[in-house]
Amino acid sequence: MNRCWTLMDAPSTSDRATAHTGTGSAAARPYRHPEKRLRPDNPSPRKPPWIRVKAPTSKAYAETRRIVREHGLATVCEEAGCPNIGECWAQRHATMMIMGEICTRACAFCNVATGKPGALDPSEPENVGKAVAKLGLAHVVITSVDRDDLEDGGASHFVETVGWIRAYAPATTVELLTPDFLRKPGALEIVLAAKPDVFNHNLETVPGLYGAVRPGARYYHSVRLLERAKELAPGLFTKSGMMVGLGETREEVAQTMDDLRCADVDFLTIGQYLQPTSKHHPVDRFVAPEEFEAYAALARAKGFLLVSASPLTRSSYHADSDFAKLKAARG
Repeated sequence: MNRCWTLMDAPSTSDRATAHTGTGSAAARPYRHPEKRLRPDNPSPRKPPWIRVKAPTSKAYAETRRIVREHGLATVCEEAGCPNIGECWAQRHATMMIMGEICTRACAFCNVATGKPGALDPSEPENVGKAVAKLGLAHVVITSVDRDDLEDGGASHFVETVGWIRAYAPATTVELLTPDFLRKPGALEIVLAAKPDVFNHNLETVPGLYGAVRPGARYYHSVRLLERAKELAPGLFTKSGMMVGLGETREEVAQTMDDLRCADVDFLTIGQYLQPTSKHHPVDRFVAPEEFEAYAALARAKGFLLVSASPLTRSSYHADSDFAKLKAARG
């Protein structure tokens, strides 16, 4: 009998110990979020029916998992506990997370492990290229942890990864979902030199919540990063995403949309925030599906080429079909 599962049922990092055994591996760490251990618990409200999804059981899911393991790769699908992993992996759509499993930031919403990362794996970019080819992806999203310890924030590693994807899977279009490269001058220019098909950077939330939700980032720096990407590559598709249910108001969401349109962002995604553990930022409320529809209508009225807004929307959810829609919308 099929059971339903939510974010808390997502595969754990310990399940991937044999695939990731390098220095600083999250699998070898006793706590994913040591900085949150002493925080008070924030109980999450009961999840409504529209949040629940079926557990992954398909053969295609297992095959996708095998290919990811075979090449020793991390995915944001697993590390961030994405509720859509069953659906996406059944279609062989995995979002690769490069530069290790340890993030140098400690965002209050994120389930990716925090700490001091190890050295970059020089074989990772080629292994990503091989995996993309084996999965037969028409479109792939490549993201990463924040690597504030690296001089260029990992920008060169993104470029190398794109190069290997195009070597092994030349027909695959590439979407890069990057960190903010805060205090990493020249990093954006390095990434754009790889000529990705989509440049994606998530604002995550409204500016008034950055101190509590995304304390290591700067809202207007992120907006400017997206604006600068379009200035440097006018033909590039740009994309950003945000969560709702963190305590924002409708007016704040509308203003954030305006900021993104001022930065000439083409594509906006909006999804429900789901609390990974009781130590993470609390869920303020579960936004009803009809409210997401209203947000989508508002965003389209503001001029976005494409909008994806639903409780289970995530930045790379349906990214392949959405890329086709983006091209059609511009045409």
